[in-house]
Amino acid sequence: MKNKKVIKNRSFFFLISFLFLTSILSTKTLKKVDTQDIRIFGSKLFSRNDLVKNSSLNFPIRLIFVETNLLEKELKQNLSLKNVSVNRELFPFGLKVHINSRIPKAYGERILNDEKILGFIDKDGFFINKQNVDEKNLHKLTIKVFGWKEKFKKILSEIFIAIDNYELEIVKITFSPDGFLSVEEKDLKTIFLGFKPNLINYQLQIINNLKNEVKKNSFSKKIDNIDLTNPDKPKIKVFKP
Repeated sequence: MKNKKVIKNRSFFFLISFLFLTSILSTKTLKKVDTQDIRIFGSKLFSRNDLVKNSSLNFPIRLIFVETNLLEKELKQNLSLKNVSVNRELFPFGLKVHINSRIPKAYGERILNDEKILGFIDKDGFFINKQNVDEKNLHKLTIKVFGWKEKFKKILSEIFIAIDNYELEIVKITFSPDGFLSVEEKDLKTIFLGFKPNLINYQLQIINNLKNEVKKNSFSKKIDNIDLTNPDKPKIKVFKP
């Protein structure tokens, strides 16, 4: 009988504890999250107000009603982020936001609604609005990209990979309004690449080979431009005295 009474008392204690904990959790989830309840990790560039202003959520908002997936999507797009994760937390109460920023690889320029917008491009070809970049990452930039569009991300990424793997010194990448691609290399000058992004890796290999030949023969000052729109038949135009 004594053992049964002990078991009954323990069960009652656990039940009360469970109900008490459930009550606390319910109260916490219904509590409203305000700006001061947001904790940011991974970046010092963005403030709590930046996160609130770039979200469609109206703060203060009850924790249980925070749509984390929506908030992640909005912040990633509006703040030009590589990745962002948002978690609802009860202890400590609030939102935990972990930010992974994009690192600029080049200066960038795009046209949106007939307006020229200045910013930066990362190694994956994504455009970063200039207000979303840490200035400490800008002093090493030597490349400029003109005419950026969403559809050019992959080809830009291929060019940046080639710059890192080869000894190319590409200083300018230009897409015309109709998508014609040309680049400017320090020794090889202007190089016309054309409209076929599927040829870019082959074209970059040829550029690298030409760069090596130039270094061997020291005739780069005579080059005016190179036409690689047909990479099997490159055309080199030189200055005529």
